[in-house]
Amino acid sequence: METELIGQAQAVDFSMWALFARSTLTVKLVMLLLVMSSFWAWAIIVQKHIILRAARREADGFDGRFWSGEPLDELFEEIGPEPAGRSERIFAAGMVEWQRSHRSDGGLIPGATARIDRSMDVVISKEAEDLQKGLPVLATIGSTAPFVGLFGTVWGIMHAFVEIAEQQNTNLAVVAPGIAEALLATGLGLLAAIPAVVFYNKLSADTDRVVSGYEAFADEFATLLSRQLDG
Repeated sequence: METELIGQAQAVDFSMWALFARSTLTVKLVMLLLVMSSFWAWAIIVQKHIILRAARREADGFDGRFWSGEPLDELFEEIGPEPAGRSERIFAAGMVEWQRSHRSDGGLIPGATARIDRSMDVVISKEAEDLQKGLPVLATIGSTAPFVGLFGTVWGIMHAFVEIAEQQNTNLAVVAPGIAEALLATGLGLLAAIPAVVFYNKLSADTDRVVSGYEAFADEFATLLSRQLDG
């Protein structure tokens, strides 16, 4: 009898596609939602990695030009008031406000330093907001995907018990497929959540480091302008 039950269980297809095809409509929708969430999370991860790498490379390149000894006015003329680089935009905002703070007689309008700082802070805030786009989605997927998968598992197990009650049969061939289908939803939930959580933490830390670099550059730039004002 035991050999017969094992044979019946082995005859059932337990591949992921077969488990998906046999599951109920609700569990199928849960699985599809989790698979799409996983693809969405990986798309954000790849995109943010590319953006942050480009931002670090651009910041390093501009720092080299900024500290090369080239006069700031000449550097500003080269990049223009609306440059493409993030670090360049911070520098341009400070230079634009610096030029606007000069009166027609060559003197400076009082409060120039504070206005320059605020101008650069506004640009830094915009750049930080742009760099952080997509991270809340990763956080949402990482926190909710396991529970969505658990919902699919609970629903699938409930359906499996209903089938057991209807067939009045508790042998392995009847129980195993339903349980396997239900557990697949939990597995997909974890598959979507784990990378989302791991890369959310990494990308958040990388973003904070890039933004901290912008803030440090703005402070150094403001210090240079302050020295010119004192001189």
